[in-house]
Amino acid sequence: MFPRIFIFVLTLLSVTSASLGRVVGPDRRTPDLFTPTTDSLDSLETRTSERNDRLYDSIREKTNRRAVPRMIYKMLFVKPVLDTTRSGQVTDESRRMEPYAGKTIGEILIERRLPFDTHGNWFERAGNKTHMLTRERVVRRDLLFKTGEKLDPQLIVRNKQLLRSRSYISDVDVTVLPDPLDSSRVDLVVRTLDSWSIGIDAGLHSGGRTMFALYDANIFGTGNLLRFKTNFSRKDFSYGGNMVEYEIPNVLGSFYTAEFAAGRDFYNSTLEMGLRKEFILPTDYEIGLTYSDDKARRYLIEQDTSELVKERNLDAWGGYSRFLPSIRSSIYLTGRYNYRRVSLRPATVGPYDHPALHDHDVLLMGLGLYREKFYTANMIYGFGTKEYLATGYKAEIEGGYSWGEFSDEMYLGASYSTGGFRSVGYIMGGLTLGSYIDLVSGTWSHSAVDVNFRWFSNLFLLRRSRIRQFLSLNYTQGWNRDRGSDESIRFTRDNGLQALKEYVTGTNRMVLNTETVVFSPYQPLGFRIAFFGFADFGLIGYSPNIFKNDFFTSFGLGVRIRNERLVFNTIQIRLGLAFGKRGLVDTEYFRISNSNRLEQYRYRPTRPEIVGFK
Repeated sequence: MFPRIFIFVLTLLSVTSASLGRVVGPDRRTPDLFTPTTDSLDSLETRTSERNDRLYDSIREKTNRRAVPRMIYKMLFVKPVLDTTRSGQVTDESRRMEPYAGKTIGEILIERRLPFDTHGNWFERAGNKTHMLTRERVVRRDLLFKTGEKLDPQLIVRNKQLLRSRSYISDVDVTVLPDPLDSSRVDLVVRTLDSWSIGIDAGLHSGGRTMFALYDANIFGTGNLLRFKTNFSRKDFSYGGNMVEYEIPNVLGSFYTAEFAAGRDFYNSTLEMGLRKEFILPTDYEIGLTYSDDKARRYLIEQDTSELVKERNLDAWGGYSRFLPSIRSSIYLTGRYNYRRVSLRPATVGPYDHPALHDHDVLLMGLGLYREKFYTANMIYGFGTKEYLATGYKAEIEGGYSWGEFSDEMYLGASYSTGGFRSVGYIMGGLTLGSYIDLVSGTWSHSAVDVNFRWFSNLFLLRRSRIRQFLSLNYTQGWNRDRGSDESIRFTRDNGLQALKEYVTGTNRMVLNTETVVFSPYQPLGFRIAFFGFADFGLIGYSPNIFKNDFFTSFGLGVRIRNERLVFNTIQIRLGLAFGKRGLVDTEYFRISNSNRLEQYRYRPTRPEIVGFK
């Protein structure tokens, strides 16, 4: 009863907020375009922006009179960039290119830009000087179209999404230039904006282990990633080993990705290498081969402890898809072979204990249909940046056979996911289920089902503020499970409660996450402020009836602050509390970060997978 009351109250509050606010949804005449602005709101922001411009112009004039204030101003302030959050639109970019569909592509020009303004402050100029511009051939090899081919608007948008997904590219645009002498021909201009690709990373782990990393995601302008990690103990500064990683995202324009990683981290060691190609076009193929030899501590949920595990893994897969114009979808067939041998593991491993640590050879096949189309948006998981969101569906059935260390089993599974923009916002849902079958006894084992639902609303206008609501629901249940590693689940970062630190396990879990983001119309001193509040609800335990398991909830609020004139990233401050049935539980009360949350939904097929239970 207690969980049902909380869920009812949450639903009531959501309906109430929706009734108070004025929903700005898609235009009925143009369902692919959301228009969330009003004249009054824009006029207020225009006046606010004008006041801020006058303020910063005054500061610049006064600081320019002396050398030291002028230097401080250039260090702290940058030129404002285009505020793309003002539109808040979800747009089908392919419609803009429909008048040119079918025309012959002529010359393809590449224009590359440095990450920062060449006339900016000292930090921007120094950043440009230490950055090597992406080479033209690197951009050109990522193009899906060539001179002489017919222009396909959907292919252009898909190519923009591919380029934008590269870590060394922060923005991309493709402009169509009609040929004044030939109406059947068009030229294309591809403009890219580089990301400043040099970065550092650090991590603090248990036992005093500390990691420091230096990487370049665009070394020598090739688009390749080189990362170097070193490890030491912060207790006595003893050396813990090094790790090196190298990645080539597109080998010689073949769209194959090559990866290599090797090194050690105290008692962990890694050797990984692989070559893979993913589905990119509606009619395409995928293929991959990876090998790994890893030794690392593995967390055993039921024992709440970690033990050292060493295993070798060989994975090979491939597939082919064919576009069917009659149903505007692609049919695909995939296959996969996985070889695993575990040479170091807990002594308790047996026929019914720690099946995730058993040796096995697995052969899987997948057959399905899928469709995927991209839209551009902003003010969703970050404001001011262009985001590509996929709409479509994927339906797949899977089957296979496992030659295990203690027994042989057959596997059957199925999955379905779909998502798109509706009148109430973006809705995405998915269902995956699977199970092994012992062919000797006929019993089902290691069965699991995973259900996901995600939604974010259109933009609400409440007086002069903008509001967007986010909601996600995950339900995971396992039955016929054994004992040991991966046979129980807990709350995780992806499917868990934000402020909860309590240790709890089960085979049945349901999590409801909600977040309300309020974009303030006020910009004090040019700062854009977004307030957010979250409420998470979770049930977990070993009872098949989800409502008879332990109930937890967490509430909190926070603020995100950004000033486009400052060189700093978005600052996020979060406060939270977590409760159980018996009151306050172990909680992460406070957290501050500057990382941006980016989430993308995809519907393209991948290699066949066993249903997840984590």
